[in-house]
Amino acid sequence: MNTRRGAWALVGLLWVVVLLNYLDRQVVFSLFPLLRSDLKLSDAQLGLVSSSFLWVYGLASPLAGFLSDRLGHRRVILFSLVIWSAVTALTGLVRDFGELIVARALMGLSEACYIPAAMAFLSAHHTDATRARAIGLHQSGIYCGIVLGGAGGGWMGEHYGWRPVFYLLGCVGLAYGLVLVRLLRGRPQAAPEQRPGFWRTAGGLFATKGFPVVLTVFALTSLASWLTYTWLPLFLYERFQMSLASAGFASTFYVQVMAVAGILGGGWVSDLWSRRQPRARVWVQAVGLAVAGPFLTLSAGAATPLALYCALVAFGLGRGMYDCNVMPVLCRIVRDDQRATAYGLMNFAGVMVGGASAYAGGLVKSTVGLAGAMQAGGVLILLCAALVLWTPQPASADTAPAP
Repeated sequence: MNTRRGAWALVGLLWVVVLLNYLDRQVVFSLFPLLRSDLKLSDAQLGLVSSSFLWVYGLASPLAGFLSDRLGHRRVILFSLVIWSAVTALTGLVRDFGELIVARALMGLSEACYIPAAMAFLSAHHTDATRARAIGLHQSGIYCGIVLGGAGGGWMGEHYGWRPVFYLLGCVGLAYGLVLVRLLRGRPQAAPEQRPGFWRTAGGLFATKGFPVVLTVFALTSLASWLTYTWLPLFLYERFQMSLASAGFASTFYVQVMAVAGILGGGWVSDLWSRRQPRARVWVQAVGLAVAGPFLTLSAGAATPLALYCALVAFGLGRGMYDCNVMPVLCRIVRDDQRATAYGLMNFAGVMVGGASAYAGGLVKSTVGLAGAMQAGGVLILLCAALVLWTPQPASADTAPAP
């Protein structure tokens, strides 16, 4: 198998992993009614089930990325998959709220290790000519996992109960981990003998020209997106008197499907364009955000469901164009032995700011309303379209051959 084919085969292997990553984390939300009834949980406790994962995931991300750069991306990917799959299976055994919180916290800790390591691993196996397409295709597994976790998990829970859902998903992940150990054997791992510690590495990254801009844009777009994803179902339920099922479907399907189209199309365009224009990836990001921002604002003011769906389609498309170029842009300004650490810091910023925005949406609901909060998010994304252009032009393309 030649190196080019092997690099794309790696994308396929990790696509399954990121699918399981998001499926395992999302499925619990579709099982909330069953968990509340069986474990006698309050609505506030259900909220903490979500928050416990989010807080631990965000706090662990920077160190998880750093350890990936030090221990080797392949090792961390395999470790993360096996641990979170085991925790998923054990979640089916929980007996009360305390055990469920511990399980979700352990899930957040183990899953935080995967994304930074996978992004850096794929970047090391793809040159600048194919990197955005590879990252975009890998990220499409995220959206598939979200959809399967919601629809599939709810169906299975309704027919078989919530415990078998966790047993099944955990066992599938563990089985795939055994397969992956063999298939990833022999993949290169970077592990120089002497490297600076975490704080020195993080300080060096913030001193790297362009990294603060990339991190700031990532955090601000995450703020607007988390606000939208959290409150859009309720917004649809109240604005158009939709059923809970219809609101849940409309708030995810149109955005996620078009996000897949955006990451695949945006990756293809930026890979081709970057051969002639060094700033092509930044320009594609700017165009994507310039589309996403205004249409998010328009969706908040839509008078009919059809107008809303059209706006959400454009929002998802633009957001996908931005997302697929985050890691390729990062690779232009950050050394290859610091990429997982850098993405871990970005994950931390995005999750923490996004979590705060989701909470803030509830606080301002009675004053400016959900529509006002979403409109503010759209304006913020549009400002990011201008801010992303501050990303410095790279001295040269990263053309290191794929291993």
